[in-house]
Amino acid sequence: MAANNEIGNIYPIQAIGQIAQRYNVPFLCDGSQAVGKIPIQFEDWGIIYLAISAHKLYEPKGIGALVVRKGYHLEPLIFGGGHQKGMRSGTLNIPGIVGLGEACRLRLLEMDDDEQAIAAKRDRLQNLLLEKIPSLVVNGDLEQQLARNLHISIPGIPNRAVIARIRHQLAISTGSACSSGVEAPSHVLQALKLPEDHIEGALRIGIGKFTTEAEIDLAFEYLSKAIHAIHQLQLY
Repeated sequence: MAANNEIGNIYPIQAIGQIAQRYNVPFLCDGSQAVGKIPIQFEDWGIIYLAISAHKLYEPKGIGALVVRKGYHLEPLIFGGGHQKGMRSGTLNIPGIVGLGEACRLRLLEMDDDEQAIAAKRDRLQNLLLEKIPSLVVNGDLEQQLARNLHISIPGIPNRAVIARIRHQLAISTGSACSSGVEAPSHVLQALKLPEDHIEGALRIGIGKFTTEAEIDLAFEYLSKAIHAIHQLQLY
Protein backbone atom coordinates (compact mmCIF):
# COMPACT_ATOMS: atom_id res chain seq x y z
CA MET A 1 0.00 0.00 0.00
CA ALA A 2 1.17 3.50 -0.76
CA ALA A 3 -0.11 4.82 2.58
CA ASN A 4 -1.41 3.02 5.65
CA ASN A 5 -5.13 3.25 6.31
CA GLU A 6 -4.80 3.36 10.11
CA ILE A 7 -1.78 5.42 11.09
CA GLY A 8 -1.31 7.25 7.78
CA ASN A 9 2.33 6.28 7.19
CA ILE A 10 3.49 6.97 3.63
CA TYR A 11 5.62 4.12 2.30
CA PRO A 12 8.68 4.39 -0.04
CA ILE A 13 6.82 3.21 -3.13
CA GLN A 14 9.51 4.41 -5.54
CA ALA A 15 12.19 2.35 -3.76
CA ILE A 16 9.90 -0.69 -3.57
CA GLY A 17 9.13 -0.36 -7.30
CA GLN A 18 12.84 -0.27 -8.13
CA ILE A 19 13.45 -3.48 -6.16
CA ALA A 20 10.51 -5.17 -7.91
CA GLN A 21 11.83 -4.09 -11.32
CA ARG A 22 15.31 -5.40 -10.50
CA TYR A 23 13.92 -8.88 -9.89
CA ASN A 24 11.28 -8.69 -12.63
CA VAL A 25 8.40 -8.91 -10.13
CA PRO A 26 5.08 -7.32 -11.17
CA PHE A 27 4.32 -4.64 -8.58
CA LEU A 28 0.73 -4.13 -7.40
CA CYS A 29 0.34 -0.92 -5.39
CA ASP A 30 -2.80 -0.28 -3.32
CA GLY A 31 -3.18 3.45 -3.81
CA SER A 32 -6.60 3.72 -2.16
CA GLN A 33 -5.45 5.93 0.70
CA ALA A 34 -2.83 7.86 -1.24
CA VAL A 35 -4.16 8.80 -4.68
CA GLY A 36 -5.49 12.35 -4.57
CA LYS A 37 -3.59 13.10 -1.35
CA ILE A 38 0.04 12.69 -2.38
CA PRO A 39 1.69 12.51 -5.82
CA ILE A 40 1.95 8.99 -7.27
CA GLN A 41 4.22 8.58 -10.31
CA PHE A 42 2.80 5.46 -11.95
CA GLU A 43 5.17 5.45 -14.93
CA ASP A 44 8.40 6.50 -13.21
CA TRP A 45 8.11 4.39 -10.06
CA GLY A 46 7.79 1.00 -11.76
CA ILE A 47 4.22 0.36 -10.64
CA ILE A 48 2.55 -2.32 -12.77
CA TYR A 49 -0.92 -2.33 -11.19
CA LEU A 50 -2.39 0.59 -9.22
CA ALA A 51 -5.68 0.21 -7.32
CA ILE A 52 -7.81 3.31 -6.71
CA SER A 53 -10.91 3.68 -4.53
CA ALA A 54 -13.14 6.56 -5.62
CA HIS A 55 -14.77 7.44 -2.30
CA LYS A 56 -11.33 8.35 -0.96
CA LEU A 57 -11.36 11.21 -3.51
CA TYR A 58 -14.75 12.60 -2.42
CA GLU A 59 -16.63 10.62 -5.07
CA PRO A 60 -19.61 8.41 -4.11
CA LYS A 61 -18.93 4.87 -2.95
CA GLY A 62 -19.25 1.94 -5.31
CA ILE A 63 -16.59 2.56 -7.94
CA GLY A 64 -12.87 1.97 -8.19
CA ALA A 65 -10.20 1.51 -10.81
CA LEU A 66 -7.25 -0.71 -11.51
CA VAL A 67 -4.61 0.98 -13.64
CA VAL A 68 -2.64 -1.63 -15.61
CA ARG A 69 0.66 -0.95 -17.34
CA LYS A 70 0.63 -1.76 -21.05
CA GLY A 71 1.99 -5.18 -21.90
CA TYR A 72 0.77 -6.84 -18.70
CA HIS A 73 -2.23 -9.14 -18.40
CA LEU A 74 -4.42 -10.38 -15.55
CA GLU A 75 -6.32 -13.62 -15.38
CA PRO A 76 -10.00 -12.67 -14.93
CA LEU A 77 -11.84 -13.46 -11.71
CA ILE A 78 -15.24 -12.74 -13.26
CA PHE A 79 -16.05 -14.43 -16.57
CA GLY A 80 -18.88 -13.74 -19.00
CA GLY A 81 -19.00 -11.21 -21.80
CA GLY A 82 -15.28 -10.55 -21.90
CA HIS A 83 -15.55 -6.85 -21.08
CA GLN A 84 -12.49 -4.66 -20.50
CA LYS A 85 -10.32 -6.69 -22.85
CA GLY A 86 -11.25 -9.90 -21.06
CA MET A 87 -10.00 -8.78 -17.63
CA ARG A 88 -13.38 -8.33 -15.97
CA SER A 89 -16.84 -9.07 -17.28
CA GLY A 90 -19.89 -7.09 -16.22
CA THR A 91 -21.84 -3.97 -17.10
CA LEU A 92 -19.84 -0.82 -16.52
CA ASN A 93 -20.97 1.75 -13.95
CA ILE A 94 -20.92 4.72 -16.33
CA PRO A 95 -22.02 7.44 -13.83
CA GLY A 96 -19.44 6.17 -11.34
CA ILE A 97 -16.69 6.11 -13.95
CA VAL A 98 -17.46 9.66 -15.07
CA GLY A 99 -17.55 10.78 -11.43
CA LEU A 100 -14.20 9.13 -10.72
CA GLY A 101 -12.65 10.86 -13.71
CA GLU A 102 -13.99 14.23 -12.59
CA ALA A 103 -12.85 13.61 -9.01
CA CYS A 104 -9.33 12.86 -10.26
CA ARG A 105 -9.34 16.04 -12.35
CA LEU A 106 -10.40 18.14 -9.36
CA ARG A 107 -7.88 16.54 -7.03
CA LEU A 108 -5.12 17.32 -9.52
CA LEU A 109 -6.12 20.98 -9.35
CA GLU A 110 -6.79 21.20 -5.61
CA MET A 111 -4.60 18.57 -3.94
CA ASP A 112 -1.56 20.64 -2.94
CA ASP A 113 -3.52 23.51 -1.36
CA ASP A 114 -6.06 21.17 0.24
CA GLU A 115 -3.49 18.91 1.85
CA GLN A 116 -1.55 21.85 3.30
CA ALA A 117 -4.75 23.22 4.86
CA ILE A 118 -5.75 19.79 6.18
CA ALA A 119 -2.28 19.24 7.68
CA ALA A 120 -2.51 22.59 9.49
CA LYS A 121 -5.85 21.58 11.06
CA ARG A 122 -4.50 18.14 11.98
CA ASP A 123 -1.44 19.70 13.62
CA ARG A 124 -3.60 22.15 15.54
CA LEU A 125 -5.81 19.39 16.96
CA GLN A 126 -2.74 17.30 17.74
CA ASN A 127 -1.02 20.16 19.60
CA LEU A 128 -4.16 21.05 21.56
CA LEU A 129 -4.54 17.44 22.70
CA LEU A 130 -0.85 17.08 23.59
CA GLU A 131 -1.02 20.26 25.65
CA LYS A 132 -4.13 19.13 27.54
CA ILE A 133 -3.28 15.42 27.89
CA PRO A 134 0.44 14.97 28.80
CA SER A 135 0.27 11.17 28.58
CA LEU A 136 -1.05 11.23 25.00
CA VAL A 137 1.14 9.55 22.36
CA VAL A 138 0.97 10.22 18.61
CA ASN A 139 1.45 7.00 16.61
CA GLY A 140 3.05 6.65 13.20
CA ASP A 141 5.81 8.37 11.27
CA LEU A 142 5.37 12.09 11.90
CA GLU A 143 7.63 12.98 8.96
CA GLN A 144 6.14 10.65 6.33
CA GLN A 145 2.42 10.81 7.08
CA LEU A 146 -0.78 11.67 5.27
CA ALA A 147 -2.03 15.14 6.18
CA ARG A 148 -5.45 13.93 7.24
CA ASN A 149 -4.54 11.14 9.65
CA LEU A 150 -4.21 11.64 13.39
CA HIS A 151 -3.66 8.39 15.29
CA ILE A 152 -3.26 8.75 19.04
CA SER A 153 -3.03 6.57 22.12
CA ILE A 154 -3.91 7.49 25.69
CA PRO A 155 -2.30 4.75 27.81
CA GLY A 156 -4.61 3.62 30.59
CA ILE A 157 -7.74 5.10 28.99
CA PRO A 158 -9.62 2.40 27.00
CA ASN A 159 -10.55 3.65 23.56
CA ARG A 160 -14.00 2.08 23.71
CA ALA A 161 -14.78 4.03 26.88
CA VAL A 162 -13.91 7.26 25.07
CA ILE A 163 -16.01 6.39 22.03
CA ALA A 164 -18.95 5.37 24.22
CA ARG A 165 -18.99 8.88 25.72
CA ILE A 166 -18.74 10.85 22.49
CA ARG A 167 -20.27 8.58 19.83
CA HIS A 168 -23.27 10.91 19.38
CA GLN A 169 -21.04 13.98 19.05
CA LEU A 170 -17.94 12.95 17.15
CA ALA A 171 -17.18 10.33 14.48
CA ILE A 172 -13.90 8.66 15.38
CA SER A 173 -12.87 5.01 15.51
CA THR A 174 -10.55 2.52 17.15
CA GLY A 175 -9.25 1.37 13.76
CA SER A 176 -9.92 1.31 10.04
CA ALA A 177 -13.38 0.84 8.54
CA CYS A 178 -12.02 -2.31 6.88
CA SER A 179 -11.71 -3.94 10.32
CA SER A 180 -14.94 -2.62 11.85
CA GLY A 181 -16.72 -5.30 13.87
CA VAL A 182 -13.45 -7.14 14.53
CA GLU A 183 -12.75 -7.48 18.25
CA ALA A 184 -9.07 -8.41 17.88
CA PRO A 185 -6.41 -5.73 18.49
CA SER A 186 -5.18 -3.88 15.40
CA HIS A 187 -2.60 -5.92 13.47
CA VAL A 188 -1.01 -2.62 12.41
CA LEU A 189 -0.39 -1.49 15.98
CA GLN A 190 0.79 -4.96 16.95
CA ALA A 191 3.29 -4.89 14.07
CA LEU A 192 4.60 -1.60 15.46
CA LYS A 193 5.17 -3.48 18.74
CA LEU A 194 3.30 -0.85 20.71
CA PRO A 195 2.70 -1.64 24.40
CA GLU A 196 -0.66 -3.25 25.13
CA ASP A 197 -2.03 -0.20 26.95
CA HIS A 198 -1.15 1.95 23.92
CA ILE A 199 -3.09 -0.40 21.64
CA GLU A 200 -6.09 -0.49 23.98
CA GLY A 201 -6.05 3.30 24.16
CA ALA A 202 -5.66 3.94 20.43
CA LEU A 203 -8.00 6.27 18.53
CA ARG A 204 -8.06 7.03 14.81
CA ILE A 205 -9.17 10.52 13.80
CA GLY A 206 -9.73 11.55 10.19
CA ILE A 207 -9.64 15.17 9.00
CA GLY A 208 -10.75 16.17 5.52
CA LYS A 209 -11.20 18.93 2.99
CA PHE A 210 -14.52 20.01 4.49
CA THR A 211 -13.47 19.90 8.17
CA THR A 212 -13.78 23.39 9.65
CA GLU A 213 -11.74 25.14 12.34
CA ALA A 214 -14.87 25.18 14.51
CA GLU A 215 -15.11 21.39 14.19
CA ILE A 216 -11.46 21.05 15.23
CA ASP A 217 -12.28 23.04 18.38
CA LEU A 218 -15.33 20.87 19.09
CA ALA A 219 -13.36 17.66 18.53
CA PHE A 220 -10.75 18.83 21.04
CA GLU A 221 -13.45 19.80 23.55
CA TYR A 222 -15.34 16.50 23.28
CA LEU A 223 -12.19 14.37 23.45
CA SER A 224 -10.52 16.22 26.30
CA LYS A 225 -13.71 16.25 28.41
CA ALA A 226 -14.34 12.53 27.83
CA ILE A 227 -10.78 11.56 28.69
CA HIS A 228 -10.79 13.75 31.81
CA ALA A 229 -14.10 12.23 32.97
CA ILE A 230 -12.84 8.66 32.51
CA HIS A 231 -9.61 9.50 34.34
CA GLN A 232 -11.60 10.94 37.27
CA LEU A 233 -13.70 7.77 37.49
CA GLN A 234 -10.52 5.65 37.55
CA LEU A 235 -9.23 7.66 40.53
CA TYR A 236 -12.21 6.56 42.59
